[in-house]
Amino acid sequence: MEVLITAPELAAALGSARPPVVLDVRWKLGGPPGHEDYLRGHVPGAVYVDLDSELAAHGEPADGRHPLPSVDALQASARRWGIADDLVVVYDGEGNLSAARAWWLLRWAGHPAVRLLDGALPAWVAAGLPLATDDVTPAPGTVTLSGGALPTLTADDAGAFDGVLLDARAAERFRGEVEPIDPKAGHIPGAVSAPTTANLTGDGRFKSAEELRGRFASVGADGSRPVGAYCGSGVTAAHEVAALAIAGIDAALYPGSWSQWSNLDLPVATGD
Repeated sequence: MEVLITAPELAAALGSARPPVVLDVRWKLGGPPGHEDYLRGHVPGAVYVDLDSELAAHGEPADGRHPLPSVDALQASARRWGIADDLVVVYDGEGNLSAARAWWLLRWAGHPAVRLLDGALPAWVAAGLPLATDDVTPAPGTVTLSGGALPTLTADDAGAFDGVLLDARAAERFRGEVEPIDPKAGHIPGAVSAPTTANLTGDGRFKSAEELRGRFASVGADGSRPVGAYCGSGVTAAHEVAALAIAGIDAALYPGSWSQWSNLDLPVATGD
């Protein structure tokens, strides 16, 4: 599975006869929304995507903070973004921690060609490439999406997972020392801490495939057993799945993640 595209490669693709659709998915937990940042400067032609309203559904607390959107809702959004069957490139403002949600959702929904801009927008700027400040409204796309092309876990699956379940949150949240947003602190019993931030180099690019294989092997995820990933609400866990894919390891995503688990009165573990 190809995961990444570099800034020079994207610039070349944008100048081709069949340029990719580019999505700007700037978002931070707790806000503010990323649209203002997008208007201050984005990859030319990029369409702004609101994670909270377009890359998630909304329901009861027991559904988690960012449940998966329905396939119909995601398809309607993807067509608004101008997506057909050509390459889609997604990025955000820092390390692709939120853009990976769009990458994962589109791959899960059956789109065959989705890439993350390695290094996100800072890599584009560092390459000396231009920014635009317009609010792009593309011609509607024609993509048809399905769902289920990538594996997922339910809460029951996560609780009985017969493999390596990776917790992509910060280590202090895993240990239960702090919990800034969800009702309980700790982690799913049997899970292993593997913070998403360790997938990246200091400049926000993904580590090499070899480095990522070593990182995941050190926590038991070497591909010899099934691998699953979760985070707070299924956003940064998609980044973990992307890093695992770069390392050549398939992984299932638990979309409900800790925000669902901690609302279901299920067992909680703390410490390492």
